[in-house]
Amino acid sequence: MTSRNARNVLFIMCDQLRHDYLGCYGHPTLKTPNIDRLAARGLRFSRAYVQSTICGPSRMSAYTGRYVRSHGSSQNGVPLRIGEPTLGSHLREIGIRTVLAGKTHMRPDEEGMRRLGIDPASPIGVETSQCGFEPFERDDGLHPGTGRPETAYDRYLRDHGFAADNPWEYWAASAGGPDGTSLDGWLLSHADKPARIPAEHSETAYMTDRAMDFMRKARRDPEPWCLHLSYIKPHWPYIVPAPYHGLYGPDDVVPVLRGEAERTAPHPLHAAFQNERHSRVFASETARRRVIACYMGLITQIDDQIGRLLDFMEAQALLDNTMIVFTSDHGDYLGDHWLGEKQMFHDASVRVPLIVCDPAAAADTTRGGVSDALVEMIDLAPTFLEFLGGDPKPHVLEGRSLLPLLHGRTVDWRRFAISEYDYAWDTARLETGRDVQECRMVMVVTRRWKYVHVPFMRPILFDLENDPAELEDLATNPACGHILARMQALLVSWYEAPRNRITVADDVIARRTPLPGTDPFIEAGIKIGYWDEKELREQLERQSGSPLRPG
Repeated sequence: MTSRNARNVLFIMCDQLRHDYLGCYGHPTLKTPNIDRLAARGLRFSRAYVQSTICGPSRMSAYTGRYVRSHGSSQNGVPLRIGEPTLGSHLREIGIRTVLAGKTHMRPDEEGMRRLGIDPASPIGVETSQCGFEPFERDDGLHPGTGRPETAYDRYLRDHGFAADNPWEYWAASAGGPDGTSLDGWLLSHADKPARIPAEHSETAYMTDRAMDFMRKARRDPEPWCLHLSYIKPHWPYIVPAPYHGLYGPDDVVPVLRGEAERTAPHPLHAAFQNERHSRVFASETARRRVIACYMGLITQIDDQIGRLLDFMEAQALLDNTMIVFTSDHGDYLGDHWLGEKQMFHDASVRVPLIVCDPAAAADTTRGGVSDALVEMIDLAPTFLEFLGGDPKPHVLEGRSLLPLLHGRTVDWRRFAISEYDYAWDTARLETGRDVQECRMVMVVTRRWKYVHVPFMRPILFDLENDPAELEDLATNPACGHILARMQALLVSWYEAPRNRITVADDVIARRTPLPGTDPFIEAGIKIGYWDEKELREQLERQSGSPLRPG
């Protein structure tokens, strides 16, 4: 753990993994010894927040180091606009190969590329379409139906004898019935059955293999790398291969976290999301127990693959020169707060696990520790940039490097974290009677308080110190008026400091700002604000430091 030739980053992201569904984060029955092993090697963050609670926008914030309000990809299916700088852009500038194995949920700005005459197959077109990553293998993991383009994973399944019209759907996303029929893995009633695919050929194992394939090939190339290993699980469809389907049962499922007041007198938006199909099914305890046992099996399968990967990296002498990050793009309600999916801002959705293993000696003092600092997903890009030797870009990257925290230094850290969600695409918009442009809500969380600004509706307020379960919304409590005002002021302060000027660095502006009494234009013959020849001559003499010659 003391090699000083740090040169690589392994950025592991799961999809829809809750912060409290790991052994090292306190789950009472879920076994994750290999992720726990990773936590023992690094620093575990207990209060890490994503910048949106849905896949695409959350990932775009991670990949750009910028808030949703800045990069503009506000929902799944909303392209990241052409020209938006990404982690790949920043790292390529300093000679770092930035590679993808797995999911990004990126949708390219095809209209923007057409407008600018960019060929999607050109190097810049591929970079733009893949969110700045070199696609060693891109697979967003959801491939239902027939007639779609075949993926590399489909070809892999066919090559290993798992043939079907849609190999992904028939083998990886289906269970086998007792009479040999195929049971649809999308249906939650089948979550307790094993997937047709053997575990060693599942998506999670396959993508781990692809990450190891890249690392083997990269050993022959001296170029340092940042590899984004992006698993598609434990995201639905909730179905997992044997033996993982049977590792956990109803008794391993923690009790649901929800209050009766959330059902009888909820915030209007909370009420609207409770009416979504995914929320209604998770209101059933039978459904919860069946699905969550499967969800836990998916997580343990990921943990086993992390163990394979760490053993491989140790054998390849990569552990001592590679920063390893393990996190998730958002959580999963799983019935808590009478909700399914992830759209709102309770901790079940917006708070994620984050473990960072820095191989540098400077991080030895925090190894195996826990930090309760308020960190955000946008902090990863500046962390990677600094770790790999790049100069900071505070005018572009809105996150902060985590290296000071990893190295145990005392720093003035942020007072609050932000997350945003655009519900214009949800039926909740129709239920609440809002127009498309009126559906952006923003969370501000401090060490004690969580405040949600919902335009055209009342806010939401939780006291995390006295109500960590977030069951009592205090926004209508008259005694909390001063808290609401304070949280609103924090939100305004965040709105007032956007990083939209990304083409000129702050230090360039600082160097070019004229000192009092100087005129930066006068030597170019641009004379702004002078009254007469005498005043102009005096200014010229001041700047030249000597009297001007007559005439």
